[in-house]
Amino acid sequence: MRALLFSFSWRELKHHPWRNAAAVAAVMLGVALAFSVQLINASALSEFSQAVRAVNGQPDLELRAVQGGFDESLYQRMAADPRVALASPVLEVSTYAVTQTAAGKTERLPLRIMGVDVLAVGSMAPALMPVPASNADRFALFAPGTVFLNPAAQQLFGGSSLRLQSGLELRGVSVAGTVGAGGGPLAVMDIAAAQDLFGKGGQLSRIDVRLKPGTETQGFIASLQLPPGITATAPGDAAERVSRLSRAYRVNLTVLALVALFTGAFLVFSVLSLSVAKRAQQFALLGVLGLTGRERLRLVLAESVLLGLAGSLLGIALGTALAALALRLLGGDLGGGYFSGVAPSLQWNGAAALTYGALGVLAAAVGGWWPGGGGPQQPPPPPPQGRGGPPGRRPGARGGGAPAAQTPPPPKTPPGGGARGGAGKGHWLSVALAAAGGLLALVPPLFGIPLAAYVSVGLLLVGGITALPWLIALLYDRLSPHVAHHLLPLLAVERARRVRESAAVAVSGVVASLSLAVALTVMVASFRESVTRWLDVVLPADLYVRTALGSSASDTAYFSPEFVEALGRLPGVARVGAARTVQLLLDPARPAVTLIARPLDDPASALPLVGRLLPVPPGHIGIYVSEPMVDLYGARPGTVFRPLSQSLGVTVAGTAAPPFYVAGVWRDYARQFGAIAMARADFESLSGDRRANDLALWLDGSAGDAQVQQSVRALAERQSGAGALLELASVSELRATSLRIFDRSFAVTYWLQAVAIAIGLFGVAASFSAQVLARRKEFGLLAHLGLTRRQILAVVAGEGAAWTLIGALAGLTLGLAVSTVLVYVVNPQSFHWTMDLMAPWLRLGLLCAAVVLAGTLTAWLAGRAAAGKDAVLAVKEDW
Repeated sequence: MRALLFSFSWRELKHHPWRNAAAVAAVMLGVALAFSVQLINASALSEFSQAVRAVNGQPDLELRAVQGGFDESLYQRMAADPRVALASPVLEVSTYAVTQTAAGKTERLPLRIMGVDVLAVGSMAPALMPVPASNADRFALFAPGTVFLNPAAQQLFGGSSLRLQSGLELRGVSVAGTVGAGGGPLAVMDIAAAQDLFGKGGQLSRIDVRLKPGTETQGFIASLQLPPGITATAPGDAAERVSRLSRAYRVNLTVLALVALFTGAFLVFSVLSLSVAKRAQQFALLGVLGLTGRERLRLVLAESVLLGLAGSLLGIALGTALAALALRLLGGDLGGGYFSGVAPSLQWNGAAALTYGALGVLAAAVGGWWPGGGGPQQPPPPPPQGRGGPPGRRPGARGGGAPAAQTPPPPKTPPGGGARGGAGKGHWLSVALAAAGGLLALVPPLFGIPLAAYVSVGLLLVGGITALPWLIALLYDRLSPHVAHHLLPLLAVERARRVRESAAVAVSGVVASLSLAVALTVMVASFRESVTRWLDVVLPADLYVRTALGSSASDTAYFSPEFVEALGRLPGVARVGAARTVQLLLDPARPAVTLIARPLDDPASALPLVGRLLPVPPGHIGIYVSEPMVDLYGARPGTVFRPLSQSLGVTVAGTAAPPFYVAGVWRDYARQFGAIAMARADFESLSGDRRANDLALWLDGSAGDAQVQQSVRALAERQSGAGALLELASVSELRATSLRIFDRSFAVTYWLQAVAIAIGLFGVAASFSAQVLARRKEFGLLAHLGLTRRQILAVVAGEGAAWTLIGALAGLTLGLAVSTVLVYVVNPQSFHWTMDLMAPWLRLGLLCAAVVLAGTLTAWLAGRAAAGKDAVLAVKEDW
């Protein structure tokens, strides 16, 4: 019997390659997307970790500046402390190197500069030890204006000299050798030369300390009595911090990729439903030979597992290729900004491959469980009996030759009540699942990941799909009286009413895929509209000027106060708004937050506030925090934010700075890790720093945008000869660029929506094919009763429209419910910012209409073959 069953399954898989290939492709796609995301992130994390360990070395303790640098006199204390075996001073600077492209165009590329004590760094961080070139001077290690490049920087800057940006000036340096540190582009130079080059005399960024044996670290830290603005921590692996921060981003990408597996399970379900329907008589014969229901289930599950296994193996191979291609073309950054500058090599993981392969097989097995008989059992098909049949029946009666999926005559039921009896239990189960999903959406995140929200989405989808029979009865019980006098619509509606379980099975794939497509459409549209409104508030000026491409280089690429004043006197410029951005390391376990000092005469109009604006108490300095600051640092409105006072460590006229009062919360889609806005006048009085990083220009209309931009570059050229270092853009250009980046970031989401819809429609096609195949004799009977082939096809198309209409309505409703969870729960818990729910009704309506139209056309095409001459001949078999 086992050999017979194996031959039976193998013959079915072998003789229908295209149909089975679709199911294999769906599983392959889901596995490939999820596995590629895993490989890319794991490879990037590993490379990042190795680079950090090479650059930071292995000290016992790190003293770091919270903002900018600190006085190097602290290094003298560390070096003279008897408990310290070795102290290594470091000055870290992020700047830009200007190079010439092959086309002769000037290009600025980010470069990290590390000033080190070459006498100490070899023992603390050997990878940072400069290695002079063979033709270099033996004292090049200490020479001013000399740098040593790591492999990434050598690949970008192949010449013997570089020009580095400091303010709006370019400083020339010569390349004298190499260092072995990995990671992004890096240049190492003598610490005194770096201080002179960037105007940071007497300042350090960090001190790496190695303690003598027997010295207790925490006690040593407590005895230091460090001044404000300096943190002392054990050197944790920075890759672990980035891993925790990028975890929510990686999980969201993985869940999005597994959507294909979810819909792929429905495609396997549809394919095997068609396969089982076509083999109904063969299963009946096997039943006569002793095949039990459990053995039949095992047989179909074996076929589904084979499909899942093939799809998983192909998916692992495709995912590996996709990951290798992405790492080569895009590096390790998938759009989240966590691994910028890291160019990792692929690191294949066997455990991850087994995990995602098992998920693919499991999805296929779930898809084959119901068609194999794992759901509510129908009476088994009677065995074939030939023309004689059992005693008491006429020869050739339908009982012997009818397929298992043949629809029995519907029982007599009262008008409007034909579907209530069997759907009540499923109705309450669906309500319970949906209620559980709603309650789980209220659960806070676990380990920074909205795990409960993901389960909530799954329960909502399952609850909605299990409610389909009840929804079909609810809708078509009320529609039936209105089509009672129209034959063709009556046949279509009545079949949907009487075989609501089959209708629910047929449209389940459409509901699953459409609901996910609707949810993603609403989420992306809501995010895009929220970003558009946010841009309207944060970009009020006509023209914007900057020289730093990112906030990390705000201390080296800046505008001087003299340049800002001269800019305000240019023809066509009405006024200038200057902003200063500063990086603050409030918590060593988290990345730096951004302090933005800008004009805030009216915070309500200058910032996209969330909630009401609070008055600042006398004697306090008002600050306005972005939404992540509330979740990550507890900076709630109406409270004093002490970490900022402790971190800045600034004084006014020798007295302690006033406390910082959180007067409002604002949305910031540009900085995920948190930002603090404060009035520029307050910042200057506290720090004495009058430099600027971003300039907003309001024009008076006497000169055009192009003319003003030309004047700005000319001014920079006259003052410092660095007009090419400016980045200028009008407000319309910035808006267009921001939205273009947004659309490119969500391109994979749009593609996954299309894939989900295509899989759902293929499931409908397979289900209708199974239904139509089982009804060939019914169509023949309708032809004998006088219906033309066109009318029969109209009935089938009407059934397709009726079934996919309820699927579209259910999918739309479910999608809106899921999108609510995504917008109000998943997004804030993952990324700590909020958005407004925006439903693009026109797009959603067109999407649902396209699904109904495609389902109707699919049903019509499936019915063409079954309603032909073979249907009439099939009826003759019973005579």
